[in-house]
Amino acid sequence: MSQTEVAIILLVGSFLLFIIGRLPIAIALGTSAMITVLYLGFPVRVVVQSMVSGINKVALLAIPFFIFAGQIMSDGGISNRLVSLSKVIVGRFRGGLAMVNILTSMFFGGISGSSVADTSSIGTILIPEMVKDGYDADFSASVTITSSIQGILIPPSHNMIIYSMAAGGLSVGALFMAGVVPGILLGISQMILSYSIAVKRGYPKGDKIGVRAALKISREAFLGLLTPVIIIGGVLGGIFTATESAAVAALWAFIVTMFIYKEIDFKKFKQILMSTLMTLVVVMPVIAAANAFGYLLAYLKVPQLVLDGLLGITSNKYLLLLLVNVILLILGMIMDMAPLILICTPVFLPLVQTLGMSPIHFGIIMLLNLGIGLLTPPVGVTLFVGSTISKVSIEKLFKSTLPFYVSMIVLLLLMTYIEPIVMWLPRLVM
Repeated sequence: MSQTEVAIILLVGSFLLFIIGRLPIAIALGTSAMITVLYLGFPVRVVVQSMVSGINKVALLAIPFFIFAGQIMSDGGISNRLVSLSKVIVGRFRGGLAMVNILTSMFFGGISGSSVADTSSIGTILIPEMVKDGYDADFSASVTITSSIQGILIPPSHNMIIYSMAAGGLSVGALFMAGVVPGILLGISQMILSYSIAVKRGYPKGDKIGVRAALKISREAFLGLLTPVIIIGGVLGGIFTATESAAVAALWAFIVTMFIYKEIDFKKFKQILMSTLMTLVVVMPVIAAANAFGYLLAYLKVPQLVLDGLLGITSNKYLLLLLVNVILLILGMIMDMAPLILICTPVFLPLVQTLGMSPIHFGIIMLLNLGIGLLTPPVGVTLFVGSTISKVSIEKLFKSTLPFYVSMIVLLLLMTYIEPIVMWLPRLVM
């Protein structure tokens, strides 16, 4: 066995063992990289330099700003206003609260860009309300967690920033546009499914809201909904970069919630800052460690080995794309999204490009794949958050979510094989 083969086994094998041993992702990635570097006889500073270079990028400044903006809007009353606006639009139908949940996630996803933030904010409002109105608790929680995946696809999404960086600096504006249609289709498919379940189980209709009240609700929600418009319009119009747009979004969110909605005081603002900092403490070390891990994967030519291995199985384009989807779905079950984007992009992007797929197209496919992973045990973060909020066991919630998994996988396959679903809007706008 050659030195390269042993190094690959050490790198990947030790990482899997650490994951099974429930070590934090950042520590598992960093330690595996360190073990491999020592075996290869490289200086330890190789790992350190890779970690530093991984986070020493201006583009990554967008992540704390987007997280901060989403946190402000979540705690500043915008989620309540979005729920009210959604009730105006779809609340009067059978199973209206379920559709309100989904539509609110569509709106909120365009502000927070985070599945976990969406579930935490909207779930605490709507799950108890749905249960009180006669909906089953497991159904209420499953609607909440699955609809939150829209926040990964509908811009702005900080995961798109990470993918853009991992793919060598793709246009963030193009990625933003590519996620719009799939995100909306995901929401529509979930609404149709929720309506059919509501009819079957006899869930109630919501109350119809009068014109005057509807106008008042719409006016109050308008300022919050301007956040994604400012971000996307500014990026596409060339007014500012993706990083600058994140800073503008944070400033806008601060002004709206502090001085217009007046639901945040300086004490609460301090708590928001601490919450944002705690999120960054988790995210940034993972990105740093994943960069060192990815550097070693590239040095050991693992992407080429994976490419040769998959091409050795089949040369059929459609089967290869199916295999890539299956691998990403499985990986999403055992790892969080950010490190997987950084590790898997350089591995699979060369393969899909040889098949004629655009990097923008593949990025949206990857995000939905790994978004589904957030809902699947054993490491589905959003699944655990939904279980905690709803007080429904993981097993029961997972079972209740199965119909929604099917709808998401159907959409994933359609996105994979029908390219215009993803690429029509970027081509039109960009």
